[in-house]
This record gives sequence, structure tokens and C-alpha cells, in this order.
Amino acid sequence: MTPVTLHTTRLVLRPWLDSDRQPFAALNADPEVMRYFPAPLLREESDAMADRIVLLMERQGWGFWAVERTPDKSFMGFVGLHQPEDLPFSPCTEVGWRLARPYWGCGYATEAARASLSFAFGQLGLSSVVAFTAVSNTRSQGVMRRLGMTLESPFDHPRLPDDHPLRPHVLYRITHDRFAR
Repeated sequence: MTPVTLHTTRLVLRPWLDSDRQPFAALNADPEVMRYFPAPLLREESDAMADRIVLLMERQGWGFWAVERTPDKSFMGFVGLHQPEDLPFSPCTEVGWRLARPYWGCGYATEAARASLSFAFGQLGLSSVVAFTAVSNTRSQGVMRRLGMTLESPFDHPRLPDDHPLRPHVLYRITHDRFAR
């Protein structure tokens, strides 16, 4: 299936290019970007993640889009939709993001996530979309609130050990009706 491309005022959410792999690996290796994940990724792990993202996008036509800034076409990271498995609230569709540090604090994550939600509710016809993060990740929770998402419940991430400091997570949700307002 041909992957969809989305446009916002300042961004393009597009299918991945081979040239995205190096800057993607750099952001995945950045300890600050990966602060709320178990560990930074090695290049091989980052490439494997990119392979999974590309495969899903080719299979369904949407997913975690590569995000580039319109004026200079610089790769910023990814934003988009995913259907996580084996979580207490699955089946669901999540909106998620990971941007390189130079792009933090500029509203890019919110702008791209809003385009992703518009696609989710418009083209995919979903009734709700979730987002989740570690309890300590207040920046991402701020994006979730700016999107109009509401805190639904805490949960323990099942893929992290019981004693891991990032195991406590929070779940946010937005419905089609709330997004339409």
C-alpha cells in the first residue's frame, strides 16, 4: 500500500527515506532524547526499529511518519500512529512522537500529533486514540494535554521489570468527539 503523506503549516509527515537512518540513529543514541526509555539505542537497534516502522507503513499506509521541517527539509524524528500489543488497554491506536533535541519546545510535536489525530479520526474513522508515557515524563504529558487528551489512568508498563524506575506509566485518551471540538 502506498504510504500517506500529511502536511501541516510547518511540517511534512512522510514515508521514511534511507537518508533518515543516520539522523534517526543519532537521536536514538542521545541520552536526553531517550531519558524516558530503558536505554539509548545502538545503531543496529535503531536501524531495526526503522525497518519495523517502514514495514508497518508499507503494509497499512500509515504509522510513525518521518517528520521534516518544510523550509529546509531537515529530518526531525517521527510522529504518528501505532497499534501497540500486550498493553493493559490493548487493542488500541496510540499517537506517539520522538524528535531530536533541537526541535523541542517549538510546538512541532503538538502540530504533527494533531495532524496524526486528524488522520486517525478522519481517514481511519477511529473513535478514540491513546498516548502513554512514564509518569516522570512531564514534557510529553504536556503535549498530550495540549492535544486535548485527558488523563485516564496509571498503569505499570508490562515490558519493564517490576523495580524499573520507568515502569509506572500514565495513559491519556482523546475521543473523536472531543477532538472535533
